[in-house]
Amino acid sequence: MKIAFLGPQASFTQLAASQLFPYAELLPQAHILDCFLAVENGKAEKAVVPLENSIEGTVSMTLDYLYQTPDICIEAEAIMPIAHQLMVHPGCDVDHITKIYSHPQALAQCFHFLDEKFSHAEKQEYSSTAAAAKHVADHPERNLAAVANPFAAELYGLKIIHRNIQDSDQNHTRFIVISKGMNAYNNNRLEVMGEKSGLLITLPEDHAGGLHQVLSVFAWRKMNLSKIESRTLKTGLGNYFFFINVTGKWESALHDHALEELKALDAKVTFLGNYKAFILEN
Repeated sequence: MKIAFLGPQASFTQLAASQLFPYAELLPQAHILDCFLAVENGKAEKAVVPLENSIEGTVSMTLDYLYQTPDICIEAEAIMPIAHQLMVHPGCDVDHITKIYSHPQALAQCFHFLDEKFSHAEKQEYSSTAAAAKHVADHPERNLAAVANPFAAELYGLKIIHRNIQDSDQNHTRFIVISKGMNAYNNNRLEVMGEKSGLLITLPEDHAGGLHQVLSVFAWRKMNLSKIESRTLKTGLGNYFFFINVTGKWESALHDHALEELKALDAKVTFLGNYKAFILEN
């Protein structure tokens, strides 16, 4: 089985993909769109992409491509704690680090630590944490450091000088497994947090109470919504679609009737699937 993931190698997404699919061939992709296209075009059976970070928020590109590729469904969700490590080349003079490289989100998540311990070093944004680690490994003659994960340190032969430097211990990323059509994912090695369903909903022509009508469809049926987020349709200001998570199994006639009622309200509804949420390790 071939699994696409948001690369490069040693990215946090690869860490997630390697736990979800330990025996599959993992194919790194440069962009989230490439992951969707790999599944859509049959280059990979499935893909693993980030959906949300507890500190930085939703990955908007993932939501956009879920909306723009109607054949793609969500097969599983996985939540992984994010721990950042500061690493250098083994020959680095740690007392004279000049630059620290990493993805902008990783630098932001470690801002206070880096500001306190390495205020003299320039913070340089890079395309990914793994690419930052590779850059440090490729320039051993310079006193550089990278913020990345232990997998990157091992892959590129770097030495970790500070562990778990993230400012918040509640830093988690939510990943999703996408595939063509409705597929069930199970993994007995991973802890299951629960089940949920994903919906994309576009409201009918704007009018007072339109969103209230849509939410009432779920409310009177006592269907619990764990997430509701709007994204622009890119067709003009004020035009949005909504990504909604409904907790629990989607198996009763009551749930199917909810979709019919939404369509009766002239809302466009895409059912992304009912899937389990798993817990991963970092």
